[in-house]
Amino acid sequence: MLFLLAFALILLLQWLHLRLLRLELPERVHRWLPWGLGLLHLPLVIFAGIRVAGLSGVGGLPLLRTLARTAFYFQAFTVVHLLLAMLAEGLWRLFGRRPRDAQETTEDMPLDPGRRAFLRTAALASTGAAAAFGTLGAREAYGDPVVSRLTVTFPDLPPGLDGLRIAQMSDLHGGPLVGRGTLGRWRLLAEREAPEILVFTGDLVDSRPEELEPVVEAFRGFHPPLGRFAVLGNHDYFDDPRPIWRDLELAGFRCLENAAALVHRGGDSLAIMGLQDPMARNGRFRRMIFGPGPRPAEAARDLPAEAFRICLNHRPSEWEQALAAGARLTLSGHTHGGQINPIPGFSSARLIGPRTAGFYREGADLLYVNRGLGVVGLPMRIAAAPEIAIFTLRRG
Repeated sequence: MLFLLAFALILLLQWLHLRLLRLELPERVHRWLPWGLGLLHLPLVIFAGIRVAGLSGVGGLPLLRTLARTAFYFQAFTVVHLLLAMLAEGLWRLFGRRPRDAQETTEDMPLDPGRRAFLRTAALASTGAAAAFGTLGAREAYGDPVVSRLTVTFPDLPPGLDGLRIAQMSDLHGGPLVGRGTLGRWRLLAEREAPEILVFTGDLVDSRPEELEPVVEAFRGFHPPLGRFAVLGNHDYFDDPRPIWRDLELAGFRCLENAAALVHRGGDSLAIMGLQDPMARNGRFRRMIFGPGPRPAEAARDLPAEAFRICLNHRPSEWEQALAAGARLTLSGHTHGGQINPIPGFSSARLIGPRTAGFYREGADLLYVNRGLGVVGLPMRIAAAPEIAIFTLRRG
């Protein structure tokens, strides 16, 4: 059903775009426009169909995926183009129409040379705006991430945990848009902070298990003294997650899916819990079950009462589940801080929930929503810089 709705939306957008292009472009190319748009989008439709059917082993898939991504980017340009064309049409109707005594009729307007020239200018402007927007967004997405150094104080923190440093990295999205060089640079920035614990809070890959290999390779040899821990995110469940669990464990990460690990420091204990993402109940957007989703009782099972508890929980919308497990500090990601925020002061992540980025408090308990490092869909970020969070726990 989701595939059919997406296909219908693409058809609608391109039908509207075709009408606009015919108005803007010379008549000699009109006959080729439907064929050009159809060929451009055919790889996207085929690739989506293969993914929905679960045929990930089809030969030639990397090339098909590249072509499909090009068509997806064209969808983004289509939306920008249509919106600016609507604005241009409105301006023309307000300021550009000739007086009624010029015998202009609504039927004649598509042939009006002034209107056509005005919309052609608007088309060039929309292309330039899209290019500038993309350039600025790519610079923010692939520049050095912000290293947020955060001190978190709890009056009941065990003395042995005072000063403990934890590095949180989230939403790496290793894959076509995040390569080995970028992953290696992120690793060096995190390692430079000398954390005692490293945690990943989900979406390590973009959509396929084999995309984990460069992530694992980038962090090979980075061994904080008290360990490395991870939970999976919704993108890690777009395909069979079992290879991801296996490869993380082989690389020395503790994968905490409704489980916990105890870390000992200065004679006191820190319990690091992890909750499974709800996507485990419905992987690949189909009826494939890879787990029960978040189970706080399982995550907290058999933990000593005196252990201070933190929770790795990909989605901030599941914070209540972490609180049910007794988490004093919950670390999440998922939102990308909105990733693309064209409206100043408004995070696009508000469309999926109220917890978009930064700290949130419930009584004495805290949630931190990390903006993450990678990108989804479009290789850009606007007003949502990538982030590595370094937490120092303090008693006081």
